[in-house]
Amino acid sequence: MAKQLVGKVAVITGASTGIGYSTALRFVREGAYVFITGRRQKELEAAAAQIGKNVTAVQGDVSNLDDIDKLYDTVKKQKTKIDIVFANAGIAKFEVLGSITEEHYDKLFDINVKGLLFTVQKALPLMPDGGAIILNASVAASRASHAFSVYSASKAAVRSFARGWAIDLKDRKIRVNAISPGPIETDILHTSNLTQQQVDQAKNRFKDLVPLGRMGKPDEVAAAALFLASDESSFITGSELVVDGGITQT
Repeated sequence: MAKQLVGKVAVITGASTGIGYSTALRFVREGAYVFITGRRQKELEAAAAQIGKNVTAVQGDVSNLDDIDKLYDTVKKQKTKIDIVFANAGIAKFEVLGSITEEHYDKLFDINVKGLLFTVQKALPLMPDGGAIILNASVAASRASHAFSVYSASKAAVRSFARGWAIDLKDRKIRVNAISPGPIETDILHTSNLTQQQVDQAKNRFKDLVPLGRMGKPDEVAAAALFLASDESSFITGSELVVDGGITQT
């Protein structure tokens, strides 16, 4: 079977672990050259070593615009163009209304919204017409959960970006779509502000809520990202591809 991304250059943020890493691995297997980013140097280098070929790791935090510039300077020097952007980097922190702090709000919106916006905008000068942009949103944007309000609002902004940017970039035939994972087995809960007991409780609750009876795997989201990056989705833009085991429909 022919590889789907031969000759393509992709940028994936937040690719040290989880969905970003699985997507980078899949993109490389499909013929792409991939630039990956992450905040933690050790984990980022390990991810690049595991991918093994056709990958460049650039350490950085998407909430720092200088780090985004450093990423694209590296891409420009090595490959001169970007065909695919997967703006995947994001964090999850949870607080109930009444306990939300300015720091909590700023942290979530700086990474999940501002960082994503400028990851995409700063890529545009390197993108040829006909490229693909994928934004990592979340089912939390459309399904309320306890203490999720600020996180959910940040992901609702991401979903809105996909609609607006599909219009902004229509003359360049650049497709912009959002991918909205449901509960996925990554370390995002472990890096949140939840205790281990709360993490375990959340995982059990997710399994009960998901019609398929389990949490998803990062590679299942990566498969959806590959579809949105490839010519198989050539007539799809401004859309939301939900990968959630049915949780938003029940």
